[in-house]
Amino acid sequence: MVTQAPPPTARLRSRFRRTAAVGTAASALLLAGLIVPQAQAAPQDRTAALAPARAADGKDVLTVAVSQSVDSLSPFLASRLLTTSIHRLTYEYLTNYDPKDGRTVPGFATEWKPSADKLTWTYTIRSDSTWSDGKKATAEDAAWTFNKMMADPNAATANGSFTANFAEVTAPDPATLVIRLKKPQATMTALDVPIVPKHIWEKVGDFSTFNNDKQFPIVGNGPFVITDFKVDQYVKLAPNKDFWRGAPKFDELVFKYYKDGDAAVAALQKGEVSFVQGLTPAQADALKSAENIKVNDAPGRRFFALATNPGARSKDGKTFGNGHKALLDPAVRKALFHATDRTTIVDKVFQGHAVEGEGYIPPRFSSYFWKPSAEQKIGYDPAKAAQLLDQAGYRKNASGKRAGKDGKPLDFRILCHATDPNDKAIGKYLQEWWGELGIGLKVECLDNVSDPWLAGDYDLAFDGWSVNPDPDFVLSIHTCAALPATPKDTGATDNFICDKQFDDLYARQAVEYDAAKRTELVKQMESRLYDTGYMNVLAYPNALEAYRTDQIKSITTMPEAAGNIYGQDGYWSWWSAEPASAGEGSGGGSSTGILIGVGAAVALAAAAGVFVAMRRRSTAEDRE
Repeated sequence: MVTQAPPPTARLRSRFRRTAAVGTAASALLLAGLIVPQAQAAPQDRTAALAPARAADGKDVLTVAVSQSVDSLSPFLASRLLTTSIHRLTYEYLTNYDPKDGRTVPGFATEWKPSADKLTWTYTIRSDSTWSDGKKATAEDAAWTFNKMMADPNAATANGSFTANFAEVTAPDPATLVIRLKKPQATMTALDVPIVPKHIWEKVGDFSTFNNDKQFPIVGNGPFVITDFKVDQYVKLAPNKDFWRGAPKFDELVFKYYKDGDAAVAALQKGEVSFVQGLTPAQADALKSAENIKVNDAPGRRFFALATNPGARSKDGKTFGNGHKALLDPAVRKALFHATDRTTIVDKVFQGHAVEGEGYIPPRFSSYFWKPSAEQKIGYDPAKAAQLLDQAGYRKNASGKRAGKDGKPLDFRILCHATDPNDKAIGKYLQEWWGELGIGLKVECLDNVSDPWLAGDYDLAFDGWSVNPDPDFVLSIHTCAALPATPKDTGATDNFICDKQFDDLYARQAVEYDAAKRTELVKQMESRLYDTGYMNVLAYPNALEAYRTDQIKSITTMPEAAGNIYGQDGYWSWWSAEPASAGEGSGGGSSTGILIGVGAAVALAAAAGVFVAMRRRSTAEDRE
C-alpha cells in the first residue's frame, strides 16, 4: 500500500533481537521525560523538529534509525534482518514478492518454467540489468553465485538450504539460467539468494572471513549502492540511477545505529532521523499525538519465543557447551512452559500490541498458521507444572527450592539482549513465576549473546525470527542438516535441534508442489516442534514504527492492507519512499505507485501447475 502521509493526527548470529517493547511504569516515566509535547517545546526545538532532513548540499536524505549491528556485508554470511534487508536493496534475487499480497513476481528473472518432471528449471534473465560499475548483469553471474554455494561450504553459510538439492547450474547464454535438481524442490520460485557479480566475487579467497566491508562503493545491481559503512555507526547508500525498475527518489539512504531506543525516538522528534522501528508501546502511544509524525502499528511477521538448550551438538556427533542437563527432560521443559503466562506477557509487556503465541508461523501467514488442539495445548497451569516436576524427581526441599536426586537446586540461566526491554521485562516475570515453583533463574543480559549461544553455553534464551511468506528457511534451521560440522564451526542451526520426525516432515514438504498438501505437512512440523518443547512461542509482536511526514511524503507498506515498512520481503519501502520536498525538484526516477509485471510469471506458474512458494526469513531476520 502506498501510504500518503496525512497532516498531524504504520536472520548468524547475533542472536535474535526482536522488536523492543515494554510498558512498565519506569519506562513510561522515562518516556514522559523524553518526549516533550510540541506545545511545551522551546521555539528552536520546534523549528528543528519540523525541518526536513536535507544535507548541506540540498540533497534529500532518508535516515532510518536501527538498533541492530551489521553481522556481515557479505551476502554469503549475513543472517540478521538489518543486513539481509540491505542486501535486498543492493542485489537482485531471481524473483521478488508483490508488495500488495506477497505473490511471486519477476526480479532478476523475468520468467521461469519447469520441465515436465519438475527437475529442471529454466529462468529467463532480464536484459536490462547492469552492475553499478557499468558491466552487464547476466545469467553467468547467477550461475556462478549458485555454483560457488554448491562447491564451497563457507559460501553456503547463510543460504545453503536453497542450493543443497541442486545437481547442476548452467548458463547456456547470457539470458538463460538452467537449474537441474536432484529431486523436486518447492522453493524454486522463492530462491532468496542475492545474485552477486562474478567479476568481483571470483577474486575472493576465504568466504568464511570476507565481510565485503573495505572497498566502497560496493558493486551491485539493486535499487541502491552501498557507499560507506562504519561499525555500529551507519551504513550509507546512494540510488542506483540505472536500476531497471527506476531509481529511488531520495538522494541518500542511511541506516543509523542507536544502541538506546529512547535516543532514537528523541532523534525522530528532533528531525535528525526520518524513521524509527522497534518502538515500545509507550513510545508509540506518545508519538501518535506528536506533530509531523505518523505511527504505523501493523500485525507483525515475527515471533517472540523462549528457546531451551536441547544439548548443543555438531554433525560429527560431538556435544559441547554447558547447558543444564535437566532441560534434556521433556517433563521439565513442559513444566516451565506451563508456568509461563502468555496472556500476561501480551497484556503487560506488549500492552496489547501483540497476539498470544501458539504455533511457529505467525497468524499473518494464514495459510501456514497452526495452533495446538485443546488437548495438546500447554496452557498456563502452575499446579500442573508443579506436578510434572514432582513426577520428574525435582521436589521441593526444606527451603522451598526444587532439587534433583543429587540434591543440587534447580537453577537456570537465560540469555537476554541488554538493549531489549522485552527480554528484561519478561525475564522478571519468569523469575517470579518459576520462583514460585522453587526454580531459580538468572537473567544474563549481554550486549553480545552470539558467543555463548554458538558455544552452547546457555540454558534458555529469548529467541525470534522474522518469517516470510514461504516458511522453508525458518523450518530448515531446526533440521539436523543445519548443525555445525564440528564444534569449532558455525552452522545454520537456530537452537541445535535435531529431531528425526521433524526432519522427515521437512524433507516431504520440500518436494511437495501441491499447495494444500505442503501446507498440511508444514503444520505437522509446527505440531512436532511444539510437542518436543524446545521452543515456546510466547507472542507475535506487532510492527511498531514511526516516520516523519515532513520528510517522507509517501511510502509503501507490505502487505498493502495493514503492512509493515521496515524489514519487508523486497525493497519496496525505501525504493518507493517519496521525499516531502518532491515538489521542489528532488532527484530520483521511480513513481510512487508500484507497477509490477506479474502477469507472465503468474500465468507460467499456473500453467505448469506449480505451487508458487512465497518464502522464508525476514531476510532474514533474519533473525533479528
